[in-house]
Amino acid sequence: MTDSKTMKDQKNESNKTSNQRHYRNLSNIDIKRLYTPQDINEIDYDRDLGDPGQYPFTRGVYENMYRGRFWTMRQFAGFGTAKQTNERFKFLIDHGQTGLSVAFHFPTLYGIESCDEKSLGEIGKVGVAIDTLKDMEVLFDGIDLSKISTSMTINGPASILLAMYIVVGEKQGLTPEQLRGTIQNDILKEYIAQKSWIFPPDPSMRLIVDSIEYCTNHVPQWYTISISGYHIREAGSTAVQELAFTLADGFAYVEAAIKRGLDIDDFAHRLSFFFNSHNNFFEEIAKYRAARKIWAKRMKNKYGAKKPESMRLRFHTQTAGVSLTAQESENNIVRVTLQALAGVLGGTQSLHTNSFDEALCLPTEKSVRIALRTQQIIANESGVADTVDPLAGSYYLEWLTNKMEEEAEIYFNKIEKLGGVIPAIKKNFFQIEIANASYKYQKEVDSKERIVVAVNKFQPKSCRNPEILRIDEKVAEDQLNILDEMKKSRNNEAVEKTLLKLNKAAKGDENLMPYIIDAVREYASIGEIIAVLKDVFGIYIEDSIF
Repeated sequence: MTDSKTMKDQKNESNKTSNQRHYRNLSNIDIKRLYTPQDINEIDYDRDLGDPGQYPFTRGVYENMYRGRFWTMRQFAGFGTAKQTNERFKFLIDHGQTGLSVAFHFPTLYGIESCDEKSLGEIGKVGVAIDTLKDMEVLFDGIDLSKISTSMTINGPASILLAMYIVVGEKQGLTPEQLRGTIQNDILKEYIAQKSWIFPPDPSMRLIVDSIEYCTNHVPQWYTISISGYHIREAGSTAVQELAFTLADGFAYVEAAIKRGLDIDDFAHRLSFFFNSHNNFFEEIAKYRAARKIWAKRMKNKYGAKKPESMRLRFHTQTAGVSLTAQESENNIVRVTLQALAGVLGGTQSLHTNSFDEALCLPTEKSVRIALRTQQIIANESGVADTVDPLAGSYYLEWLTNKMEEEAEIYFNKIEKLGGVIPAIKKNFFQIEIANASYKYQKEVDSKERIVVAVNKFQPKSCRNPEILRIDEKVAEDQLNILDEMKKSRNNEAVEKTLLKLNKAAKGDENLMPYIIDAVREYASIGEIIAVLKDVFGIYIEDSIF
């Protein structure tokens, strides 16, 4: 009798505790205690899910998924000079990485030369310094570009880096048709979140459509844009906002390309996406599944795509850098593992796993090897890749996938009422939404409504940092010498001619990619090419909202 009473009291206490806690995911969607068939009774399998590889691709873009081959294991890397990053690339390839991903330093991201006074203190610090084609040649020295795909995280000067890659391929004896990879080239999310724009939105969109058009005709294996929710999420958005804002950007690029006169079925299959994988496991998986369904439906029903390839949303995933903590940084290995697993269960085509020390510094060789091994263990030891979309049919996951879609549609309607993505950017709609979400999350962490282990609960009494990778100041000196020698040794008269032709073309409506490629071949620097385009396009200054 006493035992029975004790068990009853414990159950009542458990219910009391459960009722006091409010269960919400990171998109502030209320989560019920239990999900049953009643929660998904309106789902029609063929209409809403479909088999893997079949419209609407909710269950995956390919029939066999990882039974055919694993996702591309693509570690983001770049620091110091091109030679140093080339050595890191080769280290990663030797340890089983199957794709390259280039991180550029801040001056390159903003189209600034290393010799510019604005580059002081930044050269090679958070990415690799690339000023001219010479740097790009060194970056890929000894790496056969016909045998590996490369992703380049660059936006404002994306067309210039793409041109450099094409010319490096030429120097390896390759045709543009042999090159495989992705250029991020997503300027809309820069205005929304990351802030590394150069030109105003309209000429920026022209450059993006130029690259889409050029690659459609000349570099057919290249993904011309990686429409990125990653940075939107890193700026503080919720998962729903990441989903909605990213797809809205994608729709804007599709519409711009169609307006140029391109056929949807000629270019849509070379658009790719780049999503974050954050801490709430099921929320992230549902986000990816909802993204595929939304994209497929829009491509077919609104933009008139006929080919299944045009409706397939292919995406790269990176684990959430913003979720990593400096406190007890080894805990980040666990966070990254769960985030990577969510990406795989969500059907990613490519994956980067962050290193555990990235809240402190650029990754050391030890930490980046652990990050790569995390992917390899998931792929080869966990069994999650043995069957396609193994969580399908879960009452909770299917309900949440539909809920994410519903919430995204609410945002699409708001954006449409504002006149589209670019008018919404100029009205600071996205920026305010993200700022409010970020503020709300931080308040919840500060009040301990949301727990971050070792930060606001289970704090260590002392914390010893791991080995730190530091970039020697000599890197800046070396890079400046490389740039100076290049400018002295190149044919400066030929450089000037190509820049004048680019300036003239920019004032008209021709595709600028051939002119940029010509300038790059003559070793014109990023800064020189950007200066020519600034002269025509001007620069963009955001209206401050704070």
